[in-house]
Amino acid sequence: MRKNLSFRDFDWVLLGFTMAIAALGVLQIYSASLNTKFADATTGTPVHIKQMYWLAAGILVMFAISRIDYHLLLENAHWAYVGSIVSLLAVAAIGIKILGAKRWIRVPGLGLFQPSEWVKLVLIIVLARYISSLNQKDVTWPDIFKAGLIAGIPFLLVVKQPDLGTSLTYLPPLVVGLFLGGIRFKQIAVILLAVAMVVPVAWKVALKPYQKDRLVNFTHPENDPKGSGYQIQQSLIAVGNGGLFGRGVAGGTQTQGMFLPVTHTDFIFAAFAEEHGFVGATAVLLLYFIVLMRLIQNAQTAPDRAGTMITMGVVAVLVFHILVNIGMVVGMMPVTGIPLPLMSYGGSSVMFTFLALGIVMNIHMRRFVN
Repeated sequence: MRKNLSFRDFDWVLLGFTMAIAALGVLQIYSASLNTKFADATTGTPVHIKQMYWLAAGILVMFAISRIDYHLLLENAHWAYVGSIVSLLAVAAIGIKILGAKRWIRVPGLGLFQPSEWVKLVLIIVLARYISSLNQKDVTWPDIFKAGLIAGIPFLLVVKQPDLGTSLTYLPPLVVGLFLGGIRFKQIAVILLAVAMVVPVAWKVALKPYQKDRLVNFTHPENDPKGSGYQIQQSLIAVGNGGLFGRGVAGGTQTQGMFLPVTHTDFIFAAFAEEHGFVGATAVLLLYFIVLMRLIQNAQTAPDRAGTMITMGVVAVLVFHILVNIGMVVGMMPVTGIPLPLMSYGGSSVMFTFLALGIVMNIHMRRFVN
């Protein structure tokens, strides 16, 4: 067995396809902000330039964390979890409120930081450590309860911000972890029944009026074309306007005319589809598919159960982001504000993705280490 790590063992194929998606994202952010002149509120830097800064920082962090044995991360996961809870409490205490939501902390020199993004990575590691430590073949009800509590505390804190979209991203690593841990069909049935009983209560008590409107009207945006249905209608028009080959870079009328909202963040895929058409949108989906399949292959070759669970946790979160964001763009999902990984503008999202990839690379590089 080889004991010395080398960057020759790095998954360069995975990195190559990842950077291809990121490059398309920068191109689309540039195009989407060409006429609007979007700039970072703190530094005044154009958003596509700021995105490149974040990508460069993310790559450096990815290479750095790939050199740290992921078992050290597992051993200290409880401290990271405590830190994540403290950061979410800090948001509630001193966070910056934008558009009615308190989700960010201002970091001098870096702008706004969203702690709820990095909490996703902490949860992936903590849940992988806990579930992989269970010795029995199948998870028991106490195991399920403890795992649910681990994910439930940050879930509730983020819902309180309010940020229902991000809080929902905490559930996929929990679901995948329990599945890999050996949850039984009867247990799944009981959980689904409990969820079905809780949903009506949550609808009346927990959800804000605008959240209810989004959930009700996304299938029929024409019912409220100037309100909750406006974003979805404009997104569908943009996607249809792209045709087969698109309108070209900076040629989308919905995008450049600012009819399509937040074209550099939540609806970046709609803007890309308008300017690059069905062919371009399909190419991006194919790139995402290759990245996810490569990650699953890395999970299969992981040196231990915890490594497999961490990698599959990353896969679960990325799949959730991609399905919800693109589903939102084509009117199959309600508008939730969940970014498209590697393409949407945002430092917190970029750093989470590359931190996650760094840990996956870490696991991949140690697949032959004794």
